[in-house]
Amino acid sequence: MPTKNLIQVFEYEKLRFTDTNDFTESHFKTLVKFNETHDNKYFKPIYNGIQFNSYVGIIQIGGITIEILPKADRNTDSTQKEKDTWQGVLLNMLRICKKIQIDTVSETQLKKRYHSILDAYFEMYLDEIEQLIKRGFIKKYRKRQSNKLALKGKMVFSKNLQKNIVHKERFYCEHSEYDKNHLIHQILLEGLNVLESLKTSFLSDRINRLKFQFDAIEKKTITNTHFKKIVINRKSKPYERALNIAKMLILNYSPNISYGQDNMLTLLFDMNVLWEEYIFRILHKNKPENTTVSFQNKKDFWKSSNRTKTIRPDIVITENNTHTTYVIDTKWKIRDNNNPDDNDLKQMFVYNLHWQSEKSLLLFPKTYQTDSNYGKYQHLSHNMTENKCKLGFISVLENDRMKNEKLLSQEIFKKLD
Repeated sequence: MPTKNLIQVFEYEKLRFTDTNDFTESHFKTLVKFNETHDNKYFKPIYNGIQFNSYVGIIQIGGITIEILPKADRNTDSTQKEKDTWQGVLLNMLRICKKIQIDTVSETQLKKRYHSILDAYFEMYLDEIEQLIKRGFIKKYRKRQSNKLALKGKMVFSKNLQKNIVHKERFYCEHSEYDKNHLIHQILLEGLNVLESLKTSFLSDRINRLKFQFDAIEKKTITNTHFKKIVINRKSKPYERALNIAKMLILNYSPNISYGQDNMLTLLFDMNVLWEEYIFRILHKNKPENTTVSFQNKKDFWKSSNRTKTIRPDIVITENNTHTTYVIDTKWKIRDNNNPDDNDLKQMFVYNLHWQSEKSLLLFPKTYQTDSNYGKYQHLSHNMTENKCKLGFISVLENDRMKNEKLLSQEIFKKLD
């Protein structure tokens, strides 16, 4: 069971180092530095702390884990039950959007075994590596240059002149070796090194045992370029899941970002973007027959001699038999009423014209509101007989649990009638 400290907060909440012993001034300074290197997009510094915004997910820093949870209701409680509920929402959205590979871990298992989503992810990485060790690490050919007493492979003449001008008995040559010391295993080793540096004490014994199996593997600084070089084939297919997790660990890791003290691992998502993709994926998976659901269509909107502006609705739905088109734009925010904003109406008006859609829907998470009626735009084009838009509200929860995605999809499709 994890022993490190877990702090759970909701989006837009404040976290001050004067209010808790776990979150310290050192953590605060490291987070501010990290935020500055990312254009201050993740949160806002406030007096003695930070205020989160629309980004949710996980920050692990200096032995503590901060879990930022989504919340779309008017309940002001921050009870553990509320946190568990919205942790489940985030977990399911990330799973459905394939942001993290947690298909084998249910919401119930997560609550029983782990403090946070990240803990589950760490354990899955170690599980994957253990399975690869049982299967046996694959070998690959790699090119190697070295100075030898006998010619092996081909001579590297420039290096031979440089290295062996005195030692005529040696040959600087390039040759191929067939062993386990190749890029795939170097990436997995770096993933283990990241876990080790994050003070994951509850996993330290397992990490040390696994690293022993990598004794012959060269330590290498891994970047995104290295991941682009990996080609998954029949032989390396069993490594795919571990490599995906290693990529998340390595590319989101910030060692010694401030004052040489606190290493960080971040896994943060803009809730507006996550909500948009989540709605698309459940609609696409559960769409009626002869219906097309497409994501982020793009059309040119304005052009000049040196620049083009485009428009991109979130979701476009087409009934193929009737060629009827609907546009959905998702908004992850709580509204006080069901009257659309002027800017939203203008945006949907443009979408309707460009996609020849007679109905469009602004889709929000539901608290207590009811859907508005369709309002009519006072302009028709492209042989349109109607030009309408309305606000729709959908609840992601049912009995304090994530609502079934099929039922959720059916509710959304009905709103388009």
